[in-house]
Order: sequence, then structure tokens, then C-alpha cells
Amino acid sequence: MRVFVQSLLLRLLLHPFLLWRGYRILTPCPAARATYVAAIGAETLLFLFGWLFRDQLPDALFIPILYICNTWYIASLYLTMAVIALEVAHRVLRFPRTMRPIHLLGIGIAVLLLMGYAYRAVRYPVVRHQQIHIDKPLEGRDSLRVVLMSDMHIGEMIGRERVSHMVELALAQRPDLIVIAGDMIDYEHRFAAKEGIEQELRKLRAPLGAYMVNGNHEYRANFIAKRRWLEESGITLLVDSVVRIDAGLYLIGRDDRVNLRRRPLQALVAPLDKSKPLLSIDHQPWGLEEVAMNGVDLSLHGHTHNGQFWPYSWLMRWIYPCSYGYHRIGPSQFYISSGIGSAYPPFRVGTRSELVVLDLHFAKR
Repeated sequence: MRVFVQSLLLRLLLHPFLLWRGYRILTPCPAARATYVAAIGAETLLFLFGWLFRDQLPDALFIPILYICNTWYIASLYLTMAVIALEVAHRVLRFPRTMRPIHLLGIGIAVLLLMGYAYRAVRYPVVRHQQIHIDKPLEGRDSLRVVLMSDMHIGEMIGRERVSHMVELALAQRPDLIVIAGDMIDYEHRFAAKEGIEQELRKLRAPLGAYMVNGNHEYRANFIAKRRWLEESGITLLVDSVVRIDAGLYLIGRDDRVNLRRRPLQALVAPLDKSKPLLSIDHQPWGLEEVAMNGVDLSLHGHTHNGQFWPYSWLMRWIYPCSYGYHRIGPSQFYISSGIGSAYPPFRVGTRSELVVLDLHFAKR
């Protein structure tokens, strides 16, 4: 529902401008002008049809509507930005004085190529490697490989084939420990259940286990049913709880901050032996100073998607003190992943979907 509202607001802002400018630019070409107006009108009607009847439409029809409308949702944003940028350039350079149909065609081709690149940025996640040095010993080990996955957003846009690729990519890194930092499910779990995606997730195995925490999307729609489905995946869900791993490393899993009753980090850390390495997982990268004050050595997060689309990546840097990548506050270290999947729609511009490999190195006794 929220995605539809955002799309509607964007269309109310952008469609009048695109129709007006396109109509004027294509005036010398009546056939092209009519096709342009009809295409925008048809997409608008398709969007409204999908919105009004989203609860009645079968998935076989609803999902293609989502793909078409979400693709236009992003394309129209960059089309508008390109038209405005070119018109500003025309006014500044004064050559040519007005935009012509060939300019609009060129912008359309450029945006089409951009969308192809943006789709690949989601479809083929990159593997990011990060070395982490923790100034504490770990009994029996001097290093540990952790694979961090976040923001899969399994649903209408990301199905079994995509999840299978994510799982294979994770296992190929030969992790000692697998951590999923929330938002495994996008909205409703029924798409995942229908495709049997839990069978793919059961393959996520590592010597020290696979753990996850709730994200804000886990709390959207059918929370109890999602929890039951997650149990079938075989991944251990940590909800304001701590597990001791490998006889000396504590893994702290915090519930998402949308749960206003989640336990304070201090309450989780207080009974622990702080001479041991402390790792925490918390979906949203808020309260990092609190993490540092409680002596957590490494905290893992997702949620921001690094903005997913430029220029939203700039906005994320303004909202979050640490919106992406590796950060350090005092002795505490942080990694905020851009996510291995994507929220609606399945495109990224200026960011990449990623699998994060953290090679932890511990102090020697």
C-alpha cells in the first residue's frame, strides 16, 4: 500500500510536466506525440487498475503490473531530471534554443540504457570484503569469516531463482558464520511460501550457524505467519537475545526498533563477559553511540540500501550519521550494508546490491 501511495504522489508530480514538455517538443511529429501521450496515459490507467484491484487480481496478472509500473516509476524520475538538465543547458548555452524531438529520443534511449544497468546492479550482487581487527582474543581461533546478508526483500520482485543465487554466492565464500541483518521478507510472506523459498534458505549452513534478526519489513503484514514461515527456513532468529558461539564469542541479536518495547542494549550486554568479543546485529543503524558506550566490538546493520537510487543516496547520508559501509566510533566498529536485494522496484542507480564478507582477526593471547 505504501509503495502505491509513493508511486501515486510521484506520478501526480511528474506526469503533468512530462506530458506538457513532451507534447510541446513533439509538436512537429503528430504521430509520435500521440503515441507518447497514449503511452503515459496507458501506464497511468494500468497503475490505477493495479492499485484499485490489488486484493482481487491473481498474482500472474498483478506481478507483471508491478514490474511495468515500477520500471516506469524510476524511469520517469530520471527522464524528468534529464529533460530539466537539458533545458537548463539550452538556456545557459543558448544552442539550440529549444528542444527538438531528436533530443527527447536521445534522452529516452539514455534512460532505457540506464534502466538496464540499474537492473543488473540488483540482479548480480557484488561481493565486498572488509578486514576487521578486534583487540580481544578468541579461544581456539585467530580469525573468523562472517558473511553478512541484509535486505533480501523476498516477495513479488525477488523470488526463488534470485534467492538461490544469493545462497550460492554466500556459500561460495566459505563462511564460518552467516548473519542476516533483517528485512528477509518484503511485505507478505505468501509469495515466498508459494515458491517454497524456505527450501533454498535451508541450504544456508555454516560451521558456527546462520542467524538473523527482524527488520522493519518483518513487522509489516502477517507478522505471526512470517515468524512461523521463518522457523521452517532453519535459520535461528534472535529477538533481543544473545548466543555464545565457538566457546567465546557473543552474538547479540536486537529486535527492530519499530518494536518500541524491545530491550535496551545495556540489558543484553550487562551479564556478558566483556573480555570476550561482542558482535551485535541490529537492522537499522540508529543509536551507534549507544553501541560504542556498551562495549560492543562489531555491530552489523542494513536498512538504508545506501539510498538505492541516486540522489536518494545523498539523502541517506543526511539522515543517518553512518549510512553505508565501514565506520568506527571509539573502539567499536560498524558495517552498514546496502543490502543484497532491493525494495520496490528492482533497480539501483549509483549503488549496488552486495554480499559482505567480513574477515575478523583477533588478538593473540
